[in-house]
Amino acid sequence: MDINTIARNCKSAAVSMAALPGRIKDKALLAIADALENSAGSVFAANEKDVQKAHEDNLPSALVKRLRFDAPGLAQVCEGLKNLAGMDDPVGKTLGTTQLDSDLTLFRVTRPMGVVGVIFESRPDALVQIASLCLKSGNAVLLKGGKEAFATNQALANIMQKAGADAGLPGGWLNLLETRSDVNEMLKLDRYVDLIIPRGSNEFVRYIMDNTLIPVLGHADGICHLYIDRCAEPEMAVALTLDSKCQYVAVCNALETLLVHEKMARQVLPVLKNRLEASGVKIYGCEKTCRIIKADSATEDDWKTEYLDLKLSIRVVACLDEAVNHINTYGSGHTDAIVTMDHERALYFMDHVDTADVFVNCSTRFSDGFRFGLGAEVGISTHKIHARGPVGLDGLMTYQWRLIGKGHVVADYTGENARAFKHTALKNQSLRDVLCRNTD
Repeated sequence: MDINTIARNCKSAAVSMAALPGRIKDKALLAIADALENSAGSVFAANEKDVQKAHEDNLPSALVKRLRFDAPGLAQVCEGLKNLAGMDDPVGKTLGTTQLDSDLTLFRVTRPMGVVGVIFESRPDALVQIASLCLKSGNAVLLKGGKEAFATNQALANIMQKAGADAGLPGGWLNLLETRSDVNEMLKLDRYVDLIIPRGSNEFVRYIMDNTLIPVLGHADGICHLYIDRCAEPEMAVALTLDSKCQYVAVCNALETLLVHEKMARQVLPVLKNRLEASGVKIYGCEKTCRIIKADSATEDDWKTEYLDLKLSIRVVACLDEAVNHINTYGSGHTDAIVTMDHERALYFMDHVDTADVFVNCSTRFSDGFRFGLGAEVGISTHKIHARGPVGLDGLMTYQWRLIGKGHVVADYTGENARAFKHTALKNQSLRDVLCRNTD
């Protein structure tokens, strides 16, 4: 089937998805979780095929690590599916109600985006997370994963499509694109596709933005910072640095640059050097850092680099403002954190750092839709319009204005004897009750 036909069918499915009762969507999520658990063997076999090919192709170890999908990974995505099923339906919520005049009431109501196109990296768990969020939010989805995970993604998509259909979802709600040419064709389909979410390198995301008329939501780099303030608790600072950098290095919320106040540098840097190097981390330091510990000299490019590897750049700064300025100059607006026991300095940091997620005394690795309680995430957005930070259900929603009248005409509100609008905000008004009252 060609991409135009797939997208057209997906658009048709999106209309049905938007009107599905929440109970049907929740039933489908639980059915998909059961189907994945029951098909674990075939999923793992497909993943092993992808991993083996990745080794044969000499892909970077960080990429192979992201590619692997094992029992703990399956358990986590199934838990996410079950959590989503237990969350409130985000569709059809009234965001605001205004009485324009007697028997003329305006509602602002949440609605799905429609068709969401997502191009994502070689993490098979991302397919389940993205598709499940689209399902819960009443969207249809076009998915294109990395070619390295093709067998795993195909197995997962087939399982989700069958289980979803058996639970009452419309055919065509989930579609797996196979080739890069499909992506290029999808970028032209602004008639059918309502939103594109690219997950990948800076260069790739920029390419998507430059080659489509479809709105694009996402982020390019994850250059995350942790700043150890002069009022930091040293043991906490060390622990948070290690977790932010080493807990899982091949993800966009891992620490890439550590900033240390000069009054803390001699106390924490020697300890950090030993602990980081014991974990296999290679350190690149500024001139001040290299005077305190032995490290390779950092270049200007290091401050701009998302390593996604066991590498860390360290800079010693003279003050809080220097740390803030460094982050706002070199950061990607993803996630940045401060370690400090001074609440005023913490507030100053949060107020002045221009980033989607700003943390105090906790690891950058908490920047995640599942950990935020969003059920899962379709991606991270560093944009400032529509959605920012981990994008969960809310980020896949828009809204619709619904005006209910009783024969009202605009002519009555114009001219010399025009009626005046009331524009009164209302609370606890049911759209259904108003509709029934005005149509009886």
